Amino acid sequence: MSRIVPKDTVTIPTDAEKVFEGMIYEVYQWQQKMFDGSYHTFEMLKRPDTIKVIAIKDNKVVITEQEQPGLPPFIDVPGGRHDVDGESELAAAQREMLEETGMTFGNWRLIGIHQPFTKIDWLVYTFLATDFINQVPQQLDAGEKITTVLMDFEEVKRQTAQPKARYLPKEFELVESLDELIQLPEFNAS
Repeated sequence: MSRIVPKDTVTIPTDAEKVFEGMIYEVYQWQQKMFDGSYHTFEMLKRPDTIKVIAIKDNKVVITEQEQPGLPPFIDVPGGRHDVDGESELAAAQREMLEETGMTFGNWRLIGIHQPFTKIDWLVYTFLATDFINQVPQQLDAGEKITTVLMDFEEVKRQTAQPKARYLPKEFELVESLDELIQLPEFNAS
């Protein structure tokens, strides 16, 4: 699986040993030299990276109203795990967009990568998709109930303060209008 990794990302050292493998998370440990010369066992989690897609159709943002087992209903943008071997981040974004909304778009740009927690080797990639092409039926996983809605940018901004919108990408906080969102530059990983 390809992976774009910004230079300030904290990753698991190459000499770390995997001590646990779960369905989503893996635990790695390694010996870390301390400032006084002693060694201590350090530990870090690893999980598949996440893809998020901010898609614009008819000058509105594509939002998903979702339900998943064990979680309260929430809103988000289309996305999911980057867990298919050999798949690029862009291919994962296009796959997730198609699965969750049935939509395809002609123009794609990576606008953000962030690491939510430095003790987890996990990146969140945010893409901007424009130039709507087509829509076919959704292809949802067994644990997903997703309704796709088109929302005005101003309403998305209002929703960012609501608990049910806790997963919305941080890129919405960086801009004040749909035009500013569309103009966000390509992310530079170096």
